[in-house]
Amino acid sequence: MRPSPGDLLTIDGRASVQFAGDRALTFRVVSVSDQPTYHGWIWLTGYVLDDRGLATAKREVYVQRAGLRPAPPPTPHPRRTAPRAVRAG
Repeated sequence: MRPSPGDLLTIDGRASVQFAGDRALTFRVVSVSDQPTYHGWIWLTGYVLDDRGLATAKREVYVQRAGLRPAPPPTPHPRRTAPRAVRAG
């Protein structure tokens, strides 16, 4: 898989041992580096997303392209809004 900016990926132990188990990430790609790397590896810059799809950290990761896979879309959660004012009347 050749990622592109905007892609939503699962980065886990298939992409690099440092992301195995509970260290797996849901990652929104911002940029793909064109700097030379070892064959099959790639540098990605992007945002780690929580289970609601909100960015929690900006990261640069070095991963194997063959281990990347699309992530399922985040589960939408209803937004909490401020209570509406009630008019006396």
